[in-house]
Amino acid sequence: MTDNRILDLENEAEKLRGEGKHAEAIEKIKEALAIDESFTRGHLALAVLYHYTGDYEASCKHGERACELEPNDPFNFVALSVTYQRAFEGTRDPIYIQKAEMAKARN
Repeated sequence: MTDNRILDLENEAEKLRGEGKHAEAIEKIKEALAIDESFTRGHLALAVLYHYTGDYEASCKHGERACELEPNDPFNFVALSVTYQRAFEGTRDPIYIQKAEMAKARN
């Protein structure tokens, strides 16, 4: 069962993201993860939010963590593949395309 404080922080972060306040939303999710580092949706949210700020390394790190936490959830690997594709678009580093294909194959 997820702690209500975490859900409140997640809701606040989603509202901030909708307002384009990505840095503030990141801080809310970080607060949630400080309560429970295994909150998978928090890592998925950070993967998206860090993409918006251009921090592709952090984005991928959190996408990878979501897969570590729930390795049997195919959605996490699809999300990770998309995260890697976005990292490629932002950096043009071909390693991200290779990683995207590997994540997609895990789905």
